[in-house]
Amino acid sequence: MQWVTLASAVVGAVIATASAALLDRSRWKRDQHDQLVGVRRMLYGDYIKCLSQARNTFRSLARNVSAEAPDRERIARDSFAPCYDMRYQMSITASKEVFEASEVAFRRLRDMRDLTAAGTVPSDDTYAEGRVAYEDALGRLRSAMRQDLGADRASLAD
Repeated sequence: MQWVTLASAVVGAVIATASAALLDRSRWKRDQHDQLVGVRRMLYGDYIKCLSQARNTFRSLARNVSAEAPDRERIARDSFAPCYDMRYQMSITASKEVFEASEVAFRRLRDMRDLTAAGTVPSDDTYAEGRVAYEDALGRLRSAMRQDLGADRASLAD
C-alpha cells in the first residue's frame, strides 16, 4: 500500500511541475507578444511622425515661391533624410503587411519631396496628384498599423 501512496505523490508532483511549466510558457509567450506590440506601437508612431514632419516641410516649402532652387532642394532633401532611418527600422520590425504599406507611403512622400525640390507649387496638377497619392498611401499605412496592433479589437473589448 505504501507504493500506491508514493506513486500518487510522484504523479501529483509530475502533474504540478508540468502545469507550472505550461503556465510559465504561456505567460512567457504572452509577455513576448506584448513586448513586440509595444515596440511596434512606438516604431509606428515614430514613423508616422517622421513622415508627417517631412510632409509639413514640403507643404511650407511648396508655398514659399521666393525660395531659391538650391535652397529648396537642400531643405527638401534634409527634411526627408530622417525617413530613411525609420524606413530601415520598419523593414526589420514591422509586420509584412505594414512594411509593404510603409514602402508605398515612403515612395509617395519621396515623390512629393522631388516635386517640392523641383519648385512645383500647390496649384499645379502634378502637386495635387502627388498629394492625393501620398494621402491615400498614408491612409492605407495607418489602417495596416491599426490592424497589426489590434487597435480596433482593443476598442471592441471595452
